[in-house]
Amino acid sequence: MTAVSHPTQLLKQRRFAPLFWTQFFNAFNDNFLKNALIILVEYRSAPVWGLPPAEIVALAGGIFILPFFLFSALAGQIADKYEKAHVIRWIKRIEIAIMCLATAGFLFHQPGFLLFVLFAMGLHSTFFGPIKYSILPQHLSSEELVAGNAMVEAGTFVSILLGTIAGGVIFPLPHGRWMVSIGLMLIAVIGYVVCLWIPNARAVEPNLKINFEPIGPSIQIFRFTKKPASVFWSIVAISWFWFVGAIMLSIFPPLCKEVLHGPEWLVTTYLALFSIGIATGSLLTARLSRGILNLSFVSAGFVGITIFAAILWFLSSHDPNTVLIGLNLFLFSIFGGFFIVPLYTLMQERSEQENRSRVIAANNILNAFFMVIASLALLALLHFHFTIAEVMLFVSITNLLMLFYMCWKMPELKLATQRLFGLRLRA
Repeated sequence: MTAVSHPTQLLKQRRFAPLFWTQFFNAFNDNFLKNALIILVEYRSAPVWGLPPAEIVALAGGIFILPFFLFSALAGQIADKYEKAHVIRWIKRIEIAIMCLATAGFLFHQPGFLLFVLFAMGLHSTFFGPIKYSILPQHLSSEELVAGNAMVEAGTFVSILLGTIAGGVIFPLPHGRWMVSIGLMLIAVIGYVVCLWIPNARAVEPNLKINFEPIGPSIQIFRFTKKPASVFWSIVAISWFWFVGAIMLSIFPPLCKEVLHGPEWLVTTYLALFSIGIATGSLLTARLSRGILNLSFVSAGFVGITIFAAILWFLSSHDPNTVLIGLNLFLFSIFGGFFIVPLYTLMQERSEQENRSRVIAANNILNAFFMVIASLALLALLHFHFTIAEVMLFVSITNLLMLFYMCWKMPELKLATQRLFGLRLRA
């Protein structure tokens, strides 16, 4: 196996390209479905259980994320027990069935039923999650893992953006329901065809006895993250990234409407800048690290996020300029790409092969938990009359504190931070 010299060269490799495109179409369909449903509820005033649209939109987010709490442990067990490419094919067949249900929901104008479909799609993504990261070390060399993770993260954020835009643009069109339904089915079928080319990846723990109980295994799988300790703390740091990201994405609409007094398309523009920035930072990390796991990028990510969140606070408070805020949001997200790629690589490289999928399942559970905490934190801040600008300052300060905390818990991150910035941090 010859290591590639550039991350994009992996797209020419059968051991990576089919997985990349399978994930790309999976993330696209998740967000295509979710945003089309949001448009149906928000702008077509589709009644659901007598609840107002804003509450239904919030409920939709919770419904999608709920399976990650309940079934990630089971998904991790299945990914470790069985040959992974075979499991992926079954997952994609199930996605086609789910999209058939989605088609019925849109054509018959049944938003309540579509919430069930959204839960099913979240369940589908729950089972795909542990496989997409645990299969990479089986197909890529250690020198290619940073590049592989960078490509997956870049592709995922671009597909999230495209799926979100597609749902928002296509559904309001004449015959939009038909177009969305056909699009969902088409993307699901394409994803299945692509996944047929994923090379087999042997079962790493074929004798594993699967525990179907939802709660107990979800707690127990965290024991696999304890050795080495750096695996667990990398999961905590990844989850912190999703905490910060969840808050930032949630404040885009009020930032654009209440602070900048901009049009609706400005929210989509900022979402595009955020997604493209993450993708850019991810690819830059792969290019600059030259295949070597380097936690200095994590340190740079922490500091960059802190600085640009503070600048966003200042601009929003004193000079709410649309262009300047957009530029700084883009730079903020580039450092998010720096932050996330080495952490996923560390988690993959240092987790034991026979339980790597369960480690990634534990990561998914903690990610979901941190996103829920982010929503609650944002609600609390707004309840106590924090402005949108002050929320950004909250992100900046807590992110800096998290850097010190992680340097205390991860000595190698402390050393990387000292090397990069000349800081003297006490253990």
